[in-house]
Amino acid sequence: QLLGERRQPRSFWTFEYYQAFFDVDTQQVLERIKGSVTPLPGKNFVRHRLRNNPDLYGPFWICATLAFALAVSGNLSHLTEKGAAPAYRYSPQFHNVTIAATLIYCYAWLVPLALWGFLRWRQSPSTFTLLETVCVYGYSLSAYIPAAVLWLIPAAWLQWLLLAVAALLSAAVLALTFWPLVRANGRATALAVVATVVSLHALLAVGC
Repeated sequence: QLLGERRQPRSFWTFEYYQAFFDVDTQQVLERIKGSVTPLPGKNFVRHRLRNNPDLYGPFWICATLAFALAVSGNLSHLTEKGAAPAYRYSPQFHNVTIAATLIYCYAWLVPLALWGFLRWRQSPSTFTLLETVCVYGYSLSAYIPAAVLWLIPAAWLQWLLLAVAALLSAAVLALTFWPLVRANGRATALAVVATVVSLHALLAVGC
């Protein structure tokens, strides 16, 4: 009798409605983080990693961890740079947390929303859902977390190298994920969309 009952749709105002967005275990999150930094041709992140079960748990905590790592590394780097001055008095720059969190969460939500809306407007075949698009973008930011920690090393060339590697890996995953969706709209449009996705991702890296 229980198996034969139809599952009633959950209301938007109930806790159970949002519970499905966080239905993921640690192993799945780790696999998705690994997939977000290993771009492999023919391995679409949505189809091979999400498997029709996108989540918001990983993207939420990845964004929070990245914002915290940027704020801490920024404060410590500022202290390392200015601490040798005799007249310098250190004061924590707590506003860096707000700036980093605003930048990262706006990027992780607004850019996927714009891309999803564009694909729906162009009526691209097999368009990803909004949740899948947000999930891909959220996990793609995981490459910046170890880079942000290693930015504490006071070597400008190493910091830019780490930035380039992190941006290249995560942007490549985004490009390989969305290329099959946009190529049906023509090669010129597909290249423009992918170039915009990669450029915005690189711009976020420079902003970090």
